[in-house]
Amino acid sequence: MIKIFKTSKNVIINIDEYFDTVELGILNFKEGVNNYLEGNFTEFENNLKIIEVLEGKADSIIRKIENDLYIYSLIPNYASEVLNLLEKVDDIIDKVKNNLSQFDVERPFLPEEIKNDFSRLLNISVKSAENVIPAARAFFTDQNLVKDKIQKVIFYERETDKLATNIKRKVFKEMPHLKLSEKIHLRYFTLHVEEVSDAAEVVAKMLSSLVIKTRM
Repeated sequence: MIKIFKTSKNVIINIDEYFDTVELGILNFKEGVNNYLEGNFTEFENNLKIIEVLEGKADSIIRKIENDLYIYSLIPNYASEVLNLLEKVDDIIDKVKNNLSQFDVERPFLPEEIKNDFSRLLNISVKSAENVIPAARAFFTDQNLVKDKIQKVIFYERETDKLATNIKRKVFKEMPHLKLSEKIHLRYFTLHVEEVSDAAEVVAKMLSSLVIKTRM
């Protein structure tokens, strides 16, 4: 197991703050999309502003962690892999910020008959991301907990794929009153939400590999 917690208190604090920041970003993404679906655009815009600040903060923290790992030669055997892991976690907050921005820029039309499905898709995709952050935390504290948490990430990612496919099928086959451009737009934003769980799955697979390597 990686023992950086016994080496540098500063790194511990930064890693905890980093994961806290990403978790808040995921939460604001979920709230932001739900606010959009409910027509609460003032609250939606506030979520977007918050997530933009959080994304910048996450980038700043990860640079501090990188600096400490190299300057103080912490975990030299795994420094690059750990940083790669943190960068992949950063991809999640980048993804949710960019995707929420697309809702603001393009203002997609979501028919009433699909809003419940879309809300379910959002919740399941976000659950995948919400579970991968505790898995990443556990990698640094108690790697025995990583496997169970990763299994939840993979489960929700697969469920997201299934529901996204069902939504796209419904849009293209059961909603003839929509224009083709509207159908394509809905498909596009379904993919946006689906991408969050995909990014979480990448982190989960990387965690599985790192746990094996650090125990050898």
